[in-house]
Amino acid sequence: METKLDNAESIFFSKELEQIKNKSYDKKYQELKARVLIPVSTELDPGAEFGTYKQYDMLGVAKIVESYAKDFPRVDIKAKEFTFKIKSIGDSYGYSIQEIRASRYAKKNLDQKRANAAKKAIMQKENKIAIMGDADHGLGGFLTNANIPLVAPITGSWLTATADQIIADLNKLANNSINLTGGIESPNTLLLPIAELTHISSTPRSATSDTTILEFFLKSNLFIKSVDWLDELKDAGVGATKRAMAYRRDPDYLELEIPQEFEQFPPHPEAMEFVIHCHERIGGVNFYFPLACGYMDGI
Repeated sequence: METKLDNAESIFFSKELEQIKNKSYDKKYQELKARVLIPVSTELDPGAEFGTYKQYDMLGVAKIVESYAKDFPRVDIKAKEFTFKIKSIGDSYGYSIQEIRASRYAKKNLDQKRANAAKKAIMQKENKIAIMGDADHGLGGFLTNANIPLVAPITGSWLTATADQIIADLNKLANNSINLTGGIESPNTLLLPIAELTHISSTPRSATSDTTILEFFLKSNLFIKSVDWLDELKDAGVGATKRAMAYRRDPDYLELEIPQEFEQFPPHPEAMEFVIHCHERIGGVNFYFPLACGYMDGI
């Protein structure tokens, strides 16, 4: 038997859904940090199953030439293509006919918590994929890119190391990209687990200093402009060790691909309820210049 609402109930339900959609879209979840730390691209069409980006390189060199010379050296360019998968994230929520009728009768709004839960569940899945990737579906992650150099720490745990040892590790990680690329690439952002960031931001540089380890590092390092925390770093390293990360926070260097932002489809009847399906498209995180980044495990 087909599920039906009368005209008044249908109008009520439609207005409620419109209000719920607006509230749900506006809802913010600060604890999910992927979009804070990673530039987001919505450039690709939602219908695409794969995305591709190109990297160009120059071939050839110039030389000194004489008047009337004909042997001018030829230069050209070559391009590499990198392809990544795009997948869908989805969930749903619903309202029974009796809930809709009871809300209209009582002149009360429908409970918004289900809509919020559907939005939050998709955002949580998006955040997990963005940070850690999804190897089963071929989606790259922020903390799991195999092309990013792994920098060995000079010391062990920062929580028991001296200030000088920690500063040496910080500089080694921050300067690794510059050393590897001859100054072509450099990071501008440092990410740490919460405990390590708290430690260096509250521990004095020395017994006679009122400057913390973090303050000293930021003043003395030429490249790192900001430091932030990411909870997933506490066990993201090899062997579930603590990981620090230096990277260039810039859409020219990395992006989280979101071809389709969170959307809700029109409700459709299923037995004695109306179900609303929610959907998003994601392509994972792509690093265009991984040598501008670095991981350091075992801090």
